Amino acid sequence: MLYFENDYSEGAHEKILQRLTDTNMEHLSGYGADPYCSSAKDKIRSACQCPDADIYFLSGGTQTNQIVICSMLRQYEGVLSASTGHIGVHEAGAIEYTGHKVLELPQKDGKITASALSSYLENFYGDANHEHMVFPGMVYISHPTEYGTLYSKEELESVSQVCREYHIPLYMDGARLITGLACPEKDLTLPDIARLCDVFYIGGTKAGTLCGEAVVFTKQNTPAHFMTTVKQHGALLAKGRLLGIQFDTLFTDQLYQEIGKAAIETASILKKGFQEKGYQLYNDSPTNQIFVILDDEKMEKLKKNVVFSFWEKPDNTHTIVRFATSWATKKDEIKQLLSLL
Repeated sequence: MLYFENDYSEGAHEKILQRLTDTNMEHLSGYGADPYCSSAKDKIRSACQCPDADIYFLSGGTQTNQIVICSMLRQYEGVLSASTGHIGVHEAGAIEYTGHKVLELPQKDGKITASALSSYLENFYGDANHEHMVFPGMVYISHPTEYGTLYSKEELESVSQVCREYHIPLYMDGARLITGLACPEKDLTLPDIARLCDVFYIGGTKAGTLCGEAVVFTKQNTPAHFMTTVKQHGALLAKGRLLGIQFDTLFTDQLYQEIGKAAIETASILKKGFQEKGYQLYNDSPTNQIFVILDDEKMEKLKKNVVFSFWEKPDNTHTIVRFATSWATKKDEIKQLLSLL
């Protein structure tokens, strides 16, 4: 079988595994109070050009989204998100579980626009009954989006400006941020993101670590007792070294750039192969997620040899499926898939 189901099927990058092995017998304090966590935070601050950033390492993406959002919202507030946003579709109601509503915004290719956001906020506060409604307390975006697309610097600046006007924080889900930063088409950098967002996270799970995400608060705006909240939600590892060592390795000698580049290069070859063989792409994703419209009969045949992800049904006889590459995808695997097509 060939595996293109997601970008976290493999374990961890060999350099990360080696570093974990090399440090395995060291006696270190727990809960992130170790020198590797400190070193990783310094390296991330440097990469973001944000020396005052406050950084925390959490166990996984869903926990990160839930904890960041619920800790920043007041009890009567909800979070604005694209209707396709991960928090509203594929996180099992984790946000609502904390008592906060996900407020949907219209989207195109997974992205929201500043005009749609501004219109929502203007209409909300223009409604004489808004005291009886869920207040929009923050904005959530994904970069790359759930459809593999990227925000441009201009788009993010516009969304950020609307958030500033209404005094609500902008939060970026960076589960695949490292891959997005490696795209030749991108014009957003880590320093840009740190400047324009109030909080974001750098995903490790989908970027060569065994697990873990790095939350970055950029405006001296960390919620009070944030680590206590993390522990309440079960996302604080006693062996914090596990996350610190992995992120310290990711940000040593720019390994994170190498990992992102590897995923993008194989995705580019696969995308070109689909197009040359006459397959219809659902969108023009520049990242490591490729969405293809397959005839259902052809899809069932392909399933016998290839693992990929169901996405949605555009009609009764076709299915949109996702092929994802990762840091570990080999060009020979791409060649085998293309031969099957």
